[in-house]
Amino acid sequence: MERVALTAEIREKAGKGTARSLRREKNIPAVLYSHGKSMPIAMVSKDVTKILNAEGGEHALINLTLKGGSGAGEKMALIKDFQVDPLSGNLLHLDLMEVAMNEKVRVPVTVHVKGSALGVKDGGIMQLALRHLEVECLPAQIPDFLEVDVTRLNVNESIHVRDIKAPEGVRLLMDADATVVTIQPPISAEKLETMLAAAPAAEAGEPEVVKKKKEGEEAAAAAPAAGAKGKEAAPAKEAAPKKEAAPKK
Repeated sequence: MERVALTAEIREKAGKGTARSLRREKNIPAVLYSHGKSMPIAMVSKDVTKILNAEGGEHALINLTLKGGSGAGEKMALIKDFQVDPLSGNLLHLDLMEVAMNEKVRVPVTVHVKGSALGVKDGGIMQLALRHLEVECLPAQIPDFLEVDVTRLNVNESIHVRDIKAPEGVRLLMDADATVVTIQPPISAEKLETMLAAAPAAEAGEPEVVKKKKEGEEAAAAAPAAGAKGKEAAPAKEAAPKKEAAPKK
Protein backbone atom coordinates (compact mmCIF):
# COMPACT_ATOMS: atom_id res chain seq x y z
CA MET A 1 0.00 0.00 0.00
CA GLU A 2 1.55 3.26 -1.15
CA ARG A 3 1.68 6.18 1.26
CA VAL A 4 1.96 9.73 0.00
CA ALA A 5 2.14 13.15 1.63
CA LEU A 6 -0.04 16.04 0.47
CA THR A 7 -0.77 19.53 1.72
CA ALA A 8 -4.16 21.25 1.65
CA GLU A 9 -5.42 24.70 2.56
CA ILE A 10 -8.65 24.97 4.55
CA ARG A 11 -10.96 27.32 2.65
CA GLU A 12 -13.77 29.37 4.11
CA LYS A 13 -15.66 30.02 0.87
CA ALA A 14 -17.40 27.54 -1.42
CA GLY A 15 -19.45 27.72 -4.61
CA LYS A 16 -18.85 27.75 -8.36
CA GLY A 17 -17.12 31.13 -8.36
CA THR A 18 -14.60 30.02 -5.76
CA ALA A 19 -14.01 26.75 -7.60
CA ARG A 20 -13.30 28.56 -10.88
CA SER A 21 -10.86 30.90 -9.11
CA LEU A 22 -9.00 27.95 -7.60
CA ARG A 23 -8.69 26.21 -10.97
CA ARG A 24 -7.31 29.37 -12.58
CA GLU A 25 -4.60 29.30 -9.91
CA LYS A 26 -3.77 25.64 -10.77
CA ASN A 27 -5.50 24.38 -7.64
CA ILE A 28 -8.59 22.20 -7.27
CA PRO A 29 -11.51 22.40 -4.84
CA ALA A 30 -11.75 19.38 -2.57
CA VAL A 31 -13.76 18.18 0.42
CA LEU A 32 -12.55 16.12 3.38
CA TYR A 33 -15.29 13.96 4.92
CA SER A 34 -15.01 12.71 8.49
CA HIS A 35 -17.68 11.02 10.63
CA GLY A 36 -20.59 12.73 8.92
CA LYS A 37 -18.90 16.13 8.73
CA SER A 38 -17.25 17.84 5.78
CA MET A 39 -14.45 20.37 5.44
CA PRO A 40 -13.85 22.35 2.21
CA ILE A 41 -10.17 22.44 1.26
CA ALA A 42 -7.98 23.39 -1.70
CA MET A 43 -5.12 21.30 -3.10
CA VAL A 44 -2.44 21.69 -5.79
CA SER A 45 -3.83 20.14 -8.96
CA LYS A 46 -0.57 18.69 -10.34
CA ASP A 47 0.25 16.95 -7.02
CA VAL A 48 -3.10 15.15 -6.92
CA THR A 49 -3.01 14.31 -10.65
CA LYS A 50 0.42 12.71 -10.23
CA ILE A 51 -0.96 10.40 -7.53
CA LEU A 52 -4.04 9.45 -9.53
CA ASN A 53 -1.92 8.57 -12.57
CA ALA A 54 0.35 6.28 -10.55
CA GLU A 55 -0.23 2.54 -10.19
CA GLY A 56 -2.80 2.03 -7.44
CA GLY A 57 -2.89 5.78 -6.84
CA GLU A 58 -6.65 5.85 -6.43
CA HIS A 59 -6.23 3.76 -3.27
CA ALA A 60 -3.15 5.49 -1.91
CA LEU A 61 -3.06 6.25 1.80
CA ILE A 62 -2.62 10.02 2.09
CA ASN A 63 -0.84 11.72 4.96
CA LEU A 64 -2.70 15.03 4.69
CA THR A 65 -1.32 18.21 6.23
CA LEU A 66 -4.03 20.84 6.70
CA LYS A 67 -3.06 24.51 6.92
CA GLY A 68 -5.10 27.54 7.93
CA GLY A 69 -8.29 27.60 9.98
CA SER A 70 -9.19 25.85 13.21
CA GLY A 71 -8.86 22.36 11.71
CA ALA A 72 -5.17 22.61 10.92
CA GLY A 73 -3.11 19.50 11.63
CA GLU A 74 -2.22 16.04 10.35
CA LYS A 75 -4.84 13.55 9.13
CA MET A 76 -4.85 10.23 7.28
CA ALA A 77 -7.21 10.03 4.32
CA LEU A 78 -8.22 7.99 1.27
CA ILE A 79 -9.50 9.22 -2.07
CA LYS A 80 -13.25 8.71 -2.08
CA ASP A 81 -14.14 10.15 -5.49
CA PHE A 82 -12.90 12.60 -8.12
CA GLN A 83 -14.22 14.39 -11.20
CA VAL A 84 -12.39 14.96 -14.48
CA ASP A 85 -13.30 17.27 -17.37
CA PRO A 86 -14.42 14.94 -20.22
CA LEU A 87 -12.91 17.22 -22.89
CA SER A 88 -9.63 18.46 -21.43
CA GLY A 89 -9.00 15.60 -18.98
CA ASN A 90 -8.18 18.11 -16.25
CA LEU A 91 -9.03 17.30 -12.65
CA LEU A 92 -12.05 19.29 -11.47
CA HIS A 93 -12.87 18.11 -7.94
CA LEU A 94 -11.68 15.68 -5.28
CA ASP A 95 -13.41 14.01 -2.33
CA LEU A 96 -11.31 12.63 0.52
CA MET A 97 -12.36 10.40 3.42
CA GLU A 98 -10.57 10.61 6.75
CA VAL A 99 -9.59 7.22 8.15
CA ALA A 100 -8.19 5.82 11.37
CA MET A 101 -5.36 3.32 11.08
CA ASN A 102 -7.05 0.94 13.53
CA GLU A 103 -10.48 1.01 11.82
CA LYS A 104 -11.37 -1.16 8.81
CA VAL A 105 -12.58 0.47 5.61
CA ARG A 106 -14.40 -0.76 2.51
CA VAL A 107 -12.86 0.21 -0.82
CA PRO A 108 -12.90 -1.04 -4.44
CA VAL A 109 -9.64 -2.57 -5.70
CA THR A 110 -8.68 -2.95 -9.37
CA VAL A 111 -8.45 -6.44 -10.91
CA HIS A 112 -5.25 -7.21 -12.88
CA VAL A 113 -5.19 -10.10 -15.35
CA LYS A 114 -1.96 -12.11 -15.47
CA GLY A 115 -0.83 -14.50 -18.21
CA SER A 116 -2.15 -15.60 -21.61
CA ALA A 117 -5.08 -18.03 -21.39
CA LEU A 118 -4.96 -21.37 -23.20
CA GLY A 119 -8.48 -20.74 -24.43
CA VAL A 120 -7.45 -17.49 -26.12
CA LYS A 121 -4.67 -19.35 -27.96
CA ASP A 122 -7.36 -21.75 -29.23
CA GLY A 123 -9.40 -18.87 -30.62
CA GLY A 124 -11.52 -18.06 -27.59
CA ILE A 125 -12.41 -14.56 -26.44
CA MET A 126 -11.52 -13.40 -22.93
CA GLN A 127 -14.07 -11.23 -21.15
CA LEU A 128 -13.33 -9.38 -17.89
CA ALA A 129 -16.69 -9.27 -16.13
CA LEU A 130 -15.52 -7.45 -12.97
CA ARG A 131 -12.84 -4.77 -13.19
CA HIS A 132 -13.01 -3.90 -9.47
CA LEU A 133 -13.68 -5.95 -6.35
CA GLU A 134 -14.81 -4.42 -3.07
CA VAL A 135 -12.70 -5.39 -0.07
CA GLU A 136 -12.66 -4.73 3.67
CA CYS A 137 -9.44 -4.25 5.61
CA LEU A 138 -7.36 -1.81 7.62
CA PRO A 139 -6.13 1.23 5.66
CA ALA A 140 -2.53 0.03 5.74
CA GLN A 141 -3.56 -3.35 4.24
CA ILE A 142 -5.34 -2.05 1.14
CA PRO A 143 -3.74 -3.80 -1.87
CA ASP A 144 -2.77 -1.82 -4.96
CA PHE A 145 -4.59 -4.45 -7.07
CA LEU A 146 -5.89 -8.02 -7.02
CA GLU A 147 -4.13 -10.35 -9.46
CA VAL A 148 -6.01 -13.00 -11.46
CA ASP A 149 -3.93 -15.65 -13.27
CA VAL A 150 -5.72 -16.86 -16.42
CA THR A 151 -2.86 -18.95 -17.86
CA ARG A 152 -4.64 -22.32 -17.45
CA LEU A 153 -8.10 -21.05 -18.40
CA ASN A 154 -9.68 -22.93 -21.34
CA VAL A 155 -12.67 -22.10 -23.52
CA ASN A 156 -15.97 -22.09 -21.56
CA GLU A 157 -14.09 -21.85 -18.26
CA SER A 158 -14.32 -19.00 -15.76
CA ILE A 159 -12.67 -17.63 -12.65
CA HIS A 160 -15.04 -16.62 -9.85
CA VAL A 161 -14.58 -14.47 -6.78
CA ARG A 162 -14.18 -17.60 -4.66
CA ASP A 163 -11.12 -18.57 -6.74
CA ILE A 164 -9.23 -15.38 -5.87
CA LYS A 165 -6.83 -15.52 -2.96
CA ALA A 166 -6.92 -12.20 -1.11
CA PRO A 167 -3.87 -10.94 0.81
CA GLU A 168 -3.71 -11.51 4.55
CA GLY A 169 -6.09 -9.27 6.45
CA VAL A 170 -8.17 -8.49 3.34
CA ARG A 171 -11.72 -9.80 3.00
CA LEU A 172 -13.57 -9.89 -0.32
CA LEU A 173 -17.10 -8.54 -0.02
CA MET A 174 -18.37 -9.65 -3.43
CA ASP A 175 -20.64 -12.63 -4.10
CA ALA A 176 -18.43 -15.74 -4.11
CA ASP A 177 -20.19 -17.08 -7.23
CA ALA A 178 -19.76 -13.86 -9.22
CA THR A 179 -17.73 -14.31 -12.42
CA VAL A 180 -14.56 -12.26 -12.64
CA VAL A 181 -13.16 -13.42 -15.99
CA THR A 182 -14.34 -15.97 -18.55
CA ILE A 183 -13.23 -17.38 -21.91
CA GLN A 184 -16.03 -17.34 -24.47
CA PRO A 185 -15.94 -19.81 -27.40
CA PRO A 186 -14.99 -18.43 -30.82
CA ILE A 187 -17.71 -17.74 -33.40
CA SER A 188 -18.44 -20.93 -35.34
CA ALA A 189 -18.21 -21.06 -39.15
CA GLU A 190 -21.95 -21.75 -39.39
CA LYS A 191 -22.81 -18.74 -37.25
CA LEU A 192 -20.43 -16.59 -39.26
CA GLU A 193 -22.05 -17.73 -42.52
CA THR A 194 -25.49 -16.95 -41.10
CA MET A 195 -24.35 -13.45 -40.17
CA LEU A 196 -22.87 -12.88 -43.61
CA ALA A 197 -25.98 -14.23 -45.33
CA ALA A 198 -28.20 -11.87 -43.34
CA ALA A 199 -26.17 -8.81 -44.35
CA PRO A 200 -27.26 -8.69 -48.08
CA ALA A 201 -30.88 -9.20 -47.03
CA ALA A 202 -30.73 -6.08 -44.93
CA GLU A 203 -29.23 -4.17 -47.84
CA ALA A 204 -31.93 -5.46 -50.20
CA GLY A 205 -34.57 -3.86 -48.01
CA GLU A 206 -33.21 -0.38 -48.60
CA PRO A 207 -34.67 0.09 -52.17
CA GLU A 208 -38.14 -0.60 -50.74
CA VAL A 209 -37.76 2.37 -48.43
CA VAL A 210 -36.58 4.51 -51.32
CA LYS A 211 -39.43 3.27 -53.51
CA LYS A 212 -42.05 4.10 -50.91
CA LYS A 213 -40.51 7.49 -50.49
CA LYS A 214 -40.70 8.12 -54.22
CA GLU A 215 -44.33 6.96 -54.38
CA GLY A 216 -45.16 9.42 -51.60
CA GLU A 217 -43.37 12.17 -53.44
CA GLU A 218 -45.25 11.34 -56.69
CA ALA A 219 -48.58 11.45 -54.86
CA ALA A 220 -47.71 14.80 -53.40
CA ALA A 221 -46.69 16.09 -56.82
CA ALA A 222 -49.93 14.79 -58.41
CA ALA A 223 -52.18 16.57 -55.91
CA PRO A 224 -52.02 20.03 -57.56
CA ALA A 225 -52.64 18.44 -60.98
CA ALA A 226 -55.82 16.74 -59.74
CA GLY A 227 -57.13 20.01 -58.38
CA ALA A 228 -56.48 21.70 -61.70
CA LYS A 229 -58.99 19.42 -63.53
CA GLY A 230 -61.97 20.68 -61.53
CA LYS A 231 -61.09 24.31 -61.96
CA GLU A 232 -59.12 25.84 -64.75
CA ALA A 233 -56.37 28.11 -63.76
CA ALA A 234 -57.18 31.73 -64.28
CA PRO A 235 -55.32 33.24 -67.22
CA ALA A 236 -52.57 35.55 -66.32
CA LYS A 237 -53.45 39.22 -66.55
CA GLU A 238 -51.81 41.08 -69.37
CA ALA A 239 -49.53 43.82 -68.29
CA ALA A 240 -50.98 47.27 -68.78
CA PRO A 241 -49.30 49.21 -71.64
CA LYS A 242 -46.86 51.78 -70.49
CA LYS A 243 -47.93 55.38 -70.99
CA GLU A 244 -45.67 57.34 -73.21
CA ALA A 245 -44.22 60.40 -71.71
CA ALA A 246 -45.70 63.62 -73.04
CA PRO A 247 -43.31 65.55 -75.28
CA LYS A 248 -41.75 68.53 -73.65
CA LYS A 249 -42.97 71.86 -75.01
